[in-house]
Amino acid sequence: MLMALQYKSNPVAIICARFVTLAMFSSNMLPTTASQNGSLSARDAARHTAGAKRYKYLRRLLHFKAMDFEFAMWQMLYLFTSPQRVYRNFHYRKQTKDQWARDDPAFLVLLSVWLCVSTLGFGLVLDMGFVETLKLLLWVVFIDCIGVGLLISTLMWFVTNKYLLKQPSKDFDVEWGYAFDVHLNAFYPLLVILHFLQLFFINHIVMIKSDWFLGYFVGNSLWLIAIGYYLYITFLGYNALPHLKNTVVLLYPFALLGVLYILSLSLGWNFTKGLCWFYKYRVQ
Repeated sequence: MLMALQYKSNPVAIICARFVTLAMFSSNMLPTTASQNGSLSARDAARHTAGAKRYKYLRRLLHFKAMDFEFAMWQMLYLFTSPQRVYRNFHYRKQTKDQWARDDPAFLVLLSVWLCVSTLGFGLVLDMGFVETLKLLLWVVFIDCIGVGLLISTLMWFVTNKYLLKQPSKDFDVEWGYAFDVHLNAFYPLLVILHFLQLFFINHIVMIKSDWFLGYFVGNSLWLIAIGYYLYITFLGYNALPHLKNTVVLLYPFALLGVLYILSLSLGWNFTKGLCWFYKYRVQ
């Protein structure tokens, strides 16, 4: 009885007891991801399959209130100013949710809004009608972004798992969803530069003076910056994975990009003029 009274009157003992109780409660309530031999249990393995993650992602796509748009906008801002911070967040997600890929489609939704707005701007600048602009919008969303994104993501997923893994294992591989997220991260700055910033130069410099050095210098320089951003953010995405090696090879295309840029200025190629012609041709 005396010990019990002493225990109740000691605030330090009370705090320690509560801490121990909370730790025991947390250990019982948190999901166990591995069994004694280090492998996932059957229940946890089913929850961590690609199909289960895809179902959870698509289900949240239908619930706008459950999406964190504020955090998605934070990611879009830091993709320009400090993309390393964005990929540090992916690392935190792996530690807390045991997956590298996003489980919140808010970023994809905001990217789709950007695609719609920038494509409407392109339609106005190129003097397209309503039907032509709508065709261009559908093409940009489903072909340029999603279709090409699926191809690039699948290619990068295969290459990284085939050649860049330090220790090939199903427990240490590149998730396809993460490869697609890397593409979306890299595609966003490219979209803003080529489909938004470039709109202010198309009719005044790039197209009117398309055969002049200033015209194709401005247009091709924007292409150089946009594609360079895409390559760099893609490299950062795969370099953030601790189980990959030799990711520096993803920077090698910079050499080809530089050669192509110098060659285009020497020969008078205007990439923006070609893009505008291509856009008009495929909506006719």
